[in-house]
Amino acid sequence: MSSFILERSYNRYSVLSQNPRIRVPLLSFLFHSLSEPPTRAIHSSQSPHFLDSSPKPPVPCSGYGFLVRNPLCPTMKTSTGSQNGLFLLPSLVLLQYRHFCSSNKKELVPGFGFHFLEKNSIGFCTHLLPTVKRISGSHECLAPSRSVRFFGSRAAVEPSTSEGLTVEGIIASQWTILDESESDWKSHATSIAQSIHLIKKRLRWKKLLVRLELLSVQLNKPDLWDDPIHAGKISREHGSLTGKMKEVKAFEQELLEHIDMIKLAREENDIELESESLKALLRMRRNSKEKELEALLAGEQDSCSCFIEVQAGAGGTESMDWAAMVMQMYKMWAQRRGFGVTVVDEMAGEIAGIKRATIKVDGEFAFGYAKAEVGVHRLVRISPFDSNKRRHTSFAAVAVIPILGDGSTRVQINESDLRIERFRAGGAGGQHVNTTESAVRITHIPTGISASCQNERSQHQNKSSAMAVLQSRLDQLEMARQAQMNAQHTQSLTEITWGNQIRSYVLHPYRMVKDLRTNYEVSDPDSVLEGDLDGFIFSFLSASLDKDEDDL
Repeated sequence: MSSFILERSYNRYSVLSQNPRIRVPLLSFLFHSLSEPPTRAIHSSQSPHFLDSSPKPPVPCSGYGFLVRNPLCPTMKTSTGSQNGLFLLPSLVLLQYRHFCSSNKKELVPGFGFHFLEKNSIGFCTHLLPTVKRISGSHECLAPSRSVRFFGSRAAVEPSTSEGLTVEGIIASQWTILDESESDWKSHATSIAQSIHLIKKRLRWKKLLVRLELLSVQLNKPDLWDDPIHAGKISREHGSLTGKMKEVKAFEQELLEHIDMIKLAREENDIELESESLKALLRMRRNSKEKELEALLAGEQDSCSCFIEVQAGAGGTESMDWAAMVMQMYKMWAQRRGFGVTVVDEMAGEIAGIKRATIKVDGEFAFGYAKAEVGVHRLVRISPFDSNKRRHTSFAAVAVIPILGDGSTRVQINESDLRIERFRAGGAGGQHVNTTESAVRITHIPTGISASCQNERSQHQNKSSAMAVLQSRLDQLEMARQAQMNAQHTQSLTEITWGNQIRSYVLHPYRMVKDLRTNYEVSDPDSVLEGDLDGFIFSFLSASLDKDEDDL
């Protein structure tokens, strides 16, 4: 068995076998600016390790690299786990190769360095072959094998830079966080590292890894698929957790690679490379805030679409008008975020506004975001319906219901438990809508919960939409019962009055919108009423984190 190590000599790297007389030249232009030799190797009988030039035992490692076959030992039996004649091309080499192509305006073949940098996935290194041929006169000098992500232990060792700097080490350094406009890599790195730490905390990182191991054990059981429903649930959860873990690790690895490149650029006085790396860190810093928010939406139903219901409260016509304003606010918010919006049900007020309305919001994490809006919303303004121009206070209640997938519904509805009523649709809608009994109201007799729809042209479409709303309401009720959180999930709409509000919208005598749960406030109510709700949603989701969650 033989192993191969990359060694630097005379500004060139060679692949050394156990026979010291054999040296294979290896793309010197790829490595000329590396300050330290990337002495990484793969043993035929061991897992991948870092090898130091000094006679010390191998140290487990984790990261990305290329597994490359050497002509001295061309046989590779991957099916049996044997890795004869292989050596590892380190990730830093790939980064340097990408910079070489960029600096020399050469086309970078997708699947090589590009995918590695952007997606942390390595493609086949076929682009190396022409250069190898020019150097050695033969493709057999360095033949591509396959890409590999390697781990030296069961739970991979924490990623680090070439100098051993980790994310936790960056945080411990306590570097000052400057404004984004400041071109300081330590400031950017510290901000990103803190975001990664916070993301792991929100995901309950240790528990996530333990849960992932347990799910892996269950997936390997031979009798798992005897119960397809249970197996599907296990498989979906495993896939979801694996995706979250990989995304965090990839983000962490990207940060450390950019730090390596900045240090490398400064050693070589490469201003262009340093500038590119600083810009990449700045993009990561801005992107990290969005990733923090996504980590907040880790609940079982957060990724679902949802229904948003608005009901007018105390205040008569003024409150009905306010309810219509609230509903319009959510429509505009959903459109801002790129969600689809469909009006499911709407009951108009006698003079103005609406008594109640329901919209369907389609999009990933629609429920996760919108759940922050559940509660009573209070408006203070000079009423346009008061001839004396007096100040009025109005209320509207908001409920948000997740739309579970067909395989996730928790309540089976029997046809015998339903009472279906048909009636003429009210409000403007055309001659056909108002003269036929196309509107449908469905009541679930055992619970008394009902749903109605009158916005579609046909009775069949209205019935289908009403059933979807009813199913979601019953599912929500069941979830609340199981979690013993009825007050949170099925908030009563009967006490829509003073003292129960979550947010106040004041238009007179001053102008301000304030969330009473988080004290977050803005002085531009017009922008809020036009759908600019993300600040309120983000502050609530952050404040609602479990204060007793475990440390990392």
